[in-house]
Amino acid sequence: MRFHSVELPKDRIVEFCQSKKVTEFALFGSILTDTFGPDSDIDVLVSFDAACRYSLLDLARMKQELEVLFDREVDLVEKASLRNPFRKQAILNNMEIVYAA
Repeated sequence: MRFHSVELPKDRIVEFCQSKKVTEFALFGSILTDTFGPDSDIDVLVSFDAACRYSLLDLARMKQELEVLFDREVDLVEKASLRNPFRKQAILNNMEIVYAA
């Protein structure tokens, strides 16, 4: 699947999600708009299986794994961590789901 000039390998995203017990993987932010450029990062919103408990170190490793996969900086956001209701609603209204279990 392609967003702007970035090729996102759907099969590798599915593998990542299944191995990490991701129940939803979505893109948001500039990758979905005309403001996306060569130096833009990729904003990723994830939800995990309720039984999963990941540490900050685990999330940092996942972020690095996605950066290698996409060959670009990644901002990894856990949906459950969105506390600001305005930011949460803005993201949810403008996201594109790539994977759902």
